[in-house]
Amino acid sequence: MSKILARSKNFVTSKVRRKKGSPAQADESVARITNETVAEAREDVLRGARKFIYPLSHSKHRVLMTSTILVVVAILGFFGSMVWLLYRRKDTSNFTYKVTQIVPFPIAKVGSSFVPYENYLFELKRYIFYYNNVEAVDFDNPTYQPQLLDQKQKVLARVVDMAYIKQVAKEQNITVSDDEVDERIKILKDQNRLGNNDKVFEDTLRDFYDWSVNDFRRSIRNDILTSKVLGVIDIDARSKANSALDELKAGADFSAMVSKYSDDITNNTSGGEIQGMINPKDRNTSSEQAAALAKLKVGETSDIVNLGYGLEILKKLEDKDGQYRASHILITFKPIEDALNDRKAEDKPTVYIKL
Repeated sequence: MSKILARSKNFVTSKVRRKKGSPAQADESVARITNETVAEAREDVLRGARKFIYPLSHSKHRVLMTSTILVVVAILGFFGSMVWLLYRRKDTSNFTYKVTQIVPFPIAKVGSSFVPYENYLFELKRYIFYYNNVEAVDFDNPTYQPQLLDQKQKVLARVVDMAYIKQVAKEQNITVSDDEVDERIKILKDQNRLGNNDKVFEDTLRDFYDWSVNDFRRSIRNDILTSKVLGVIDIDARSKANSALDELKAGADFSAMVSKYSDDITNNTSGGEIQGMINPKDRNTSSEQAAALAKLKVGETSDIVNLGYGLEILKKLEDKDGQYRASHILITFKPIEDALNDRKAEDKPTVYIKL
């Protein structure tokens, strides 16, 4: 750059250099500095500078192009690695789980909807965590690998079924509110199934399943949604329960309705009376059953209660110190896979991994 400035200086100086001689000659030399000569000098300077500027501009362009290519290659490499891990190796590590929480890789397709791979890992990882950390089972040991494979197949079938359940729920406008989830969790806490206070509850979820409270709420929400959908798609069970309730409202004898409709063979010849006192805080008591009985007065009959595995109509016989004696009419659901058979036959799922 110093050379360019020197050349510019010399150029201008050459135009104004005074010749030895008269002042007139000097004035004549000075008069040659015009806009044209200045413009000519400036262009000469710029012409020299471009020799330095253009290479820098081209260099930046090359850096940008190289960086873009490297980023594209890295992204393609990352996705290629994930495809290999998920669909070939079927990896279940924390790393792949975290990636599927961000990137919606599919594990199956049901109708026009993709089933997220994350749903599968969400269900499977709690099982692996529990057996690794609570039961001290090492699934790397060949002895336990058939057990893990069986669980993987069950989980995959369950998340595919859940996709169908969500389709039905959307079609039938079936939803699960936050209040319903809160009520279910409250009953579970009252029964001390997972601890009776928030701290113990959170610790239990983390230590047994590596779950947060939000993870547990997600699981509970899916359970309630499944129960509601089963109550709709199992037409036979719903029809029987509605018939029993209609007859009871018309004045029919409860014991007679038990004999006519109930699937509980342990008490359908004894008026449907449930053996022993029902303690709402007992972890063996259904949360839905406990909630329904709490709302009844002695002698009253409930509406249809969805237990998740069937439909129940309860009659409260006694209320003693917060514990109840009751009779029931129980109509069990078909297994979820059977209840969804017709829908699956019409719209077969596509599964992207083979176990």
